This record gives sequence, C-alpha cells and structure tokens, in this order.
Amino acid sequence: MTKTKIEKARIIVIIHWYLKGSVIKGTVESGCKEVETHLEVDSADDPAKIRHVVKCAKLGCFAEQMVVKPVPLVSTIKINGESFAL
Repeated sequence: MTKTKIEKARIIVIIHWYLKGSVIKGTVESGCKEVETHLEVDSADDPAKIRHVVKCAKLGCFAEQMVVKPVPLVSTIKINGESFAL
C-alpha cells in the first residue's frame, strides 16, 4: 500500500433514475440517466500521493467501473421450474 495518511474522506453518490410506461400495457421502462460521485478528502500528505490513491480507488471500484464500462447481462428465468424466455 502507499501508506498515504488520509484524515477524512466523504463521498456523495447521486443516481438519476427514471421509470416510465405502464405495467398493465407492458410498456414499463426504467433506467439510469446519470451517476454523480462527489469525493472530498482531507489530508496533510503530499497532494500527488492523494491524487494517486484516489485514481487507484476509482479504477478499482467494481460499481463505478460497471457503470463506466457496461458488461453483458446474462439472465435466466424459470416459472414453476420451466425455463421462460422474454
């Protein structure tokens, strides 16, 4: 590890969701328009070291990387034990 001294860190994550359409009509649609992250770090350590730690943390964050680099979704459905395809 980098042994970087961080006194305090605060993160705010805001997700802009949408839901529209109708379940009854079969037109329901949901999704995410945007994800915002706001990070504040308090540290007396070298700012270059802090930037390096933040960069590595963002690159190593599974949730953030899944948004930045979407992955295929593999989904199976069974109803009463029988496979069902949409």
